[in-house]
Amino acid sequence: MVKPSQGFRGWHYLSSLIAMSMIMGLSTSALAQATKDPSISLQVSGLDESEPWTFGLRILFLLTALTLAPALLMLVTSFTRVVIVLGLLRQALGTLHAPPNQVMIGLAMFLTLFIMMPVWEQIRVEALNPLLEKQVTQEVALERALVPLRTFMLKQVREKDLTLFVEMGKIPHPQTPNDVPLHVLVPAFVTSELRTAFQIGFLIYVPFLVIDMIVASILMSMGMMMLPPIMISLPFKLVLFVLADGWFLVVGSLMNSFQ
Repeated sequence: MVKPSQGFRGWHYLSSLIAMSMIMGLSTSALAQATKDPSISLQVSGLDESEPWTFGLRILFLLTALTLAPALLMLVTSFTRVVIVLGLLRQALGTLHAPPNQVMIGLAMFLTLFIMMPVWEQIRVEALNPLLEKQVTQEVALERALVPLRTFMLKQVREKDLTLFVEMGKIPHPQTPNDVPLHVLVPAFVTSELRTAFQIGFLIYVPFLVIDMIVASILMSMGMMMLPPIMISLPFKLVLFVLADGWFLVVGSLMNSFQ
């Protein structure tokens, strides 16, 4: 049984705790009202009243260009042909995920870097270094950088593909290579690269296809129709590829196709 004095004392403690909580809450709210929220402001000096819009559009265009830069670099270089040929080679071997995608993409990137090195060197000497030394403007540097890329693409593009896009664009037939617009040259170059890549892929497929047909015929003649031919032909294709030094031949053919 609780004594009256003890109950009164417990109620006294409880009321004291409630009062202290209310005082702390009021003091916290008052302190929060007295303290201002921190703010961060970004200002760009040296701009007139009409220039913030132009400055914002420049940032938007720059971010868009940085987003599309990897795709543009892949389309105007040898990357398209190299990566398609390597992908068709893996399918012809029937190894599915060997080599893995990371290895194939990495090999394609380094082969592209090796093939395009003369072009990059010319861009660095004629466009990048003068721009860094403030000898030319950005517009002049961009025009100089496009000249080596345009020369490289014109060497690889087919005249038939170039004529197709010129006629579809309804533009006058260019008299010199410099008269070809970039929006016409790039799709024509990509189309030519796809055709060349599939031609090389067909030549790679032929010996492996012969092995698959021979193995399938042997299995059918032995009555082993339930056994997948790919399981038997895969070791023979790997042996043939290794004995023929296949990687040397494929990489060498890709390099020579751009000469």
